[in-house]
Parts: sequence; C-alpha cells; structure tokens
Amino acid sequence: MQTYLNTILKITAEAEKIPKQYFRQGVEIDNKSDDSPVTVADRKTEAFIRAGIAQHFPDHSIFGEEFAQVDNESAYRWIIDPIDGTRSFISGMPLYGMLIALLQDGDPVLGMVRMPELGEVYTGTADGAFLNGDTRLHTSETTALAKSILYINEGEKLLAEVPETFANLCKSGREHRLSYDCYPHALLAAGHIDACVDYDLKPFDFLPLVAIIEAAGGVITDWQGGKLGMQSGGRVVSAATKELHRELLEILN
Repeated sequence: MQTYLNTILKITAEAEKIPKQYFRQGVEIDNKSDDSPVTVADRKTEAFIRAGIAQHFPDHSIFGEEFAQVDNESAYRWIIDPIDGTRSFISGMPLYGMLIALLQDGDPVLGMVRMPELGEVYTGTADGAFLNGDTRLHTSETTALAKSILYINEGEKLLAEVPETFANLCKSGREHRLSYDCYPHALLAAGHIDACVDYDLKPFDFLPLVAIIEAAGGVITDWQGGKLGMQSGGRVVSAATKELHRELLEILN
C-alpha cells in the first residue's frame, strides 16, 4: 500500500500544477448534462492523473468524474475527482481540492485530499492518517452534538429538498457553519471540527474521504449509518466519534 501511496502522491504533485496554472485566470466554463460546471483544468488534470496510473498500474481499473470508466476487472480501482469544488475554483475560492481513492475489492483502502492552493495533502491508509506525510491526524474526542463544531455542506440543496432536516441541523451544535466540498471533511480528520453533514454527492466525492477519516479515528457513512461504496447514495455524514455520529443519525432520520 505504501508503494501505491507514494506513486499517487508523485503523480498528483505534478498534476496539481494544472489547476494552479488556470486558477483566477478567467478560465472558460462549460456545463455538463447535470448542469454542473466543468473547465479545461478539470479535464486536463484528470487526463494527467489517469495517464500516470495507467503507466504505473496498467491492470488497475479507473473511475473518474470527467471521462469514461476503465474496467479491467481488477481487484483494484482508482477513484479520481480532479477538482472537487469546480464552483469554488471558477469563482477564485482557494478551497477546491483534488481527491483520490484506491478501492480493493470495493473497499476504500487509500484516500488522498490534496489542496493545491493551500499546500496541504491529507492521506489515509491502514498505517494511519497524515497531513503532508509527517503530521499524524486524529479526530477530536467530542461525543456530544451540543458541544460540537458542525459543518453543513450544500445548504441550499438541503433547504430546497429536506427543509425540516436542514432546520434541525441549523439548530444543532455548539457552533455550526455552512460550507461546501471536501475541505470540511479534511478539517474533521485533523481534529479542527467535529462533524460534517453532506448531500447530493457522487462516489468520487466521498470515497476518497473514507480511508482518511477512518484512519484518523472518525466515522463516515451514509445517512442511515451504512458503509460507503460505489453504490451508495449521495447523503453522507462524518463525525469525530461513534457517539457523535449516532446522535447525528437520529437527526438525519
């Protein structure tokens, strides 16, 4: 697993130069079939990462956001989100990320969140969760929602589609913040916040988070408490402790 981690870190260290080149440069925006934005930076970045994986691990399968799946019927499948938070990217917000997961027989065994504009790389394997390879990460020890710092992602979607749940979340926690994308989950793994509720995600949005959060001592599941995999729905909740996670599930259900 260390070989896989070292290799993908080298590939993505080069790949992050692509979005950084286009950031705040007025890049042209296209809309995909689901009306979400995509740019040349998204496509070039994913193409670069795919090429690197194919070179080093030609037998592995690849599932990414911008291009068709490569299914080699391998036990190993790489998950790629080249720019998680394209709306942040195109609006000059530096909190977009690059997400990578490696699945073994469907289970996330490696995760990476790279924040190109912040110089931060969060990784997780069975050997632990780390920031920039040398700072071990631990979630907080908060067990009560009333004492927690709670981040609520995709607030406008929650308000439009599950308004009662959104209202209950906004009344929860010692502090709560509205947010987007991968960075709140990275902050949770690092112990800075205690929980994050997310909504309307795709596998390439959440699978890279699993190994990091679990290796840091946290919990991440769907809203029913189920294990996350390729077939999971887009409703995700992460928490620093099992007790806090259990309390959040009661609100979400």
